[in-house]
Amino acid sequence: MTGPACASCAHRSCRDRRAERLPRLGDHLAEYRTEHDLAATLQARNPHLIIWYGERTGSYWIASPTGLTEVPDAPTLTRLLPPLVELW
Repeated sequence: MTGPACASCAHRSCRDRRAERLPRLGDHLAEYRTEHDLAATLQARNPHLIIWYGERTGSYWIASPTGLTEVPDAPTLTRLLPPLVELW
């Protein structure tokens, strides 16, 4: 480790420190681009829900007619949502 954060690891604390030095893309920190892209993709596939990634919490969030749900990680998020059905 060089400096206050690892250069490329996935530790939450290192990602937070790297994010402090990176630019914002729109209103999102560049460090969390992958998480925001996943949330946007899943949002597009599930228009009846509102899905986003919370940079401060490090969690995904789903707003549905039944309430607000915090989801800890991407595998859990994709498991909770209905699978994409391809029509050929």
